[in-house]
Amino acid sequence: MPSFDFSSKVDLQTLDNAINTVKKEITNRFDFKGSHVVIELNKKDFKVNLEADSEMKIDQIVDVMLSRSMKQGLAAEIYDITKEHYQSGKVVKKEVPVKNGIKQEDAKKIVKLIKDSGLKVQAAIMDDVIRITGKKIDDLQDVIQASKSWNIGIALQTVNMKS
Repeated sequence: MPSFDFSSKVDLQTLDNAINTVKKEITNRFDFKGSHVVIELNKKDFKVNLEADSEMKIDQIVDVMLSRSMKQGLAAEIYDITKEHYQSGKVVKKEVPVKNGIKQEDAKKIVKLIKDSGLKVQAAIMDDVIRITGKKIDDLQDVIQASKSWNIGIALQTVNMKS
């Protein structure tokens, strides 16, 4: 029976390249000359730590980080930018977690969307991957097309396609 998996993995090397590109661009920008700026990727915890002189500069760093990541092939949804920045002495800090893997509640939402679509496929949650199986490969392709219109806040990749 044909099947494929939905996953939400972030390639650590691509993420590291994107963050290094952001560092280079920010240090070369005129409006950041002489400013205190720290951009660090915590590879173990999948978090990006940002420090700057003001909230406005933090917001500019986040904008550059999103655009550079998208140019590297990473989806903008991998960053959880909902956390607010906070004051720490003279600098403003912000911690941006990177979403890696599908959480259980998100997986349940995806399975519900698949079942509500009315397509003749089965969805099974397997750790941080969702396996979709069906009798016809056309049904699986319909699920992939439908997934592009879902607004669930995570970047989905289709992997492990078997016919």
